Amino acid sequence: MSGRVSTLAIMAGLAFGAPALAAPSAAQIEAAAKAVQPRVVAWRRDIHQHPELGNQEVRTAALVARELKALGFEVREGVGRTGVVGVLKGGQPGKVVALRADMDGLPVEEKTGLPFASKVTATWEGKTVPVMHACGHDTHVAMLLGAATVLAGMKAHIKGTVVLIFQPAEEGPQAGEEGGAKLMIRDGVLDQPKVEAIFGLHIGPADAHRLNYRAGGFYAGSERMTITVKGKQTHGARPWAGVDMASIAADIVQAMNQIAARQIDVGASPTVLTIATIHMGMRQNIIPEDLVMGGTLRTFNPERRADVIAKVEKAVAAIGDRYGAKAQAVFTQPYPVTYNNPELSSWVKASLLKASPGNVDDQAPLVTGAEDFSMYAQKVPGVFIQLGGRPASVPAQGAPANHSPYFDIDEAALETGVKAEVFMALDYLEKK
Repeated sequence: MSGRVSTLAIMAGLAFGAPALAAPSAAQIEAAAKAVQPRVVAWRRDIHQHPELGNQEVRTAALVARELKALGFEVREGVGRTGVVGVLKGGQPGKVVALRADMDGLPVEEKTGLPFASKVTATWEGKTVPVMHACGHDTHVAMLLGAATVLAGMKAHIKGTVVLIFQPAEEGPQAGEEGGAKLMIRDGVLDQPKVEAIFGLHIGPADAHRLNYRAGGFYAGSERMTITVKGKQTHGARPWAGVDMASIAADIVQAMNQIAARQIDVGASPTVLTIATIHMGMRQNIIPEDLVMGGTLRTFNPERRADVIAKVEKAVAAIGDRYGAKAQAVFTQPYPVTYNNPELSSWVKASLLKASPGNVDDQAPLVTGAEDFSMYAQKVPGVFIQLGGRPASVPAQGAPANHSPYFDIDEAALETGVKAEVFMALDYLEKK
């Protein structure tokens, strides 16, 4: 595989025919992206069929490192646990720009019916779970490897340095672990060499080839919410002799919905408060002693975040007291709001239009999803872009979204993603 990629990179470089120090033209970049598209599709399918959970991306990281080394990148492995960093120093001095892709899958059982569908299982928080690239990170890795191939073929023409960041655990590490952008930054990914700007790309269910983003706050900040309740176990036929955990769970769910809908002004700033998991009991006739509920909070400013957390903590404790139980809400794994640098956001539109002419929206609505790309953008100016990948055969209304077991993409959009990444990186290095 790596030998063919190396040959492709060399052929792409020879095809340009540009003066030794001239910047690659748009036509040359398009031709190189088209040439590498079959390999991008192959990488995507291979990674999709072999997904790995956060901090477990050993096979994916090995594939990435192998391909980058074959292309002539300086490669660092084991960054932020299983992350990989590739550094390409251009033929001319200049600035340093970074592109980032995330590598982890999700504990989701795939139901797409694809010939390369995942059948993988893994251990997550003590349980054996199915694993799927239900968020599209397989495409992110494949597109960035495609961009790496194009850039390697243009090395002599590049003014400056391109850093490629292949990050684990974007979806968050399992309880008790650290991971993701936080560890990558701690391991010096933005400092060796010193990155001056960073760009990221996320695929989703919008129209294929559509690129959208907005300046300022784009993706929500998020928290992992864990609610624990300690009660008194009793027979299911004698609920009055213990603490009725099902009633507590129902009251907590209702309280969360009431907070989000009635206690805060969602018109002033969007807020989402979701309970996604409820774990209690072993038998239909035993009311258990313990209840654990899991969920997520999404907000767009620190004041709202603090207000909602305080309301949740108060409501959960009060419900526990009312039933004679001890109940507590704890918030962990905070991701800040993904903030797109306004100046860079204005500048980057021209680069994106070259990748997908007439198909760029720089006034995208707020996204209540969260991204730890936000942590890089807190350190250096950054812009995070969404790439539409919905297959034409799938109606826009009701199309499976990210994290769905039916999520799939139009692989033709991968070529657009490769072009967008290359144009953003090279145009930034040429930027006065």
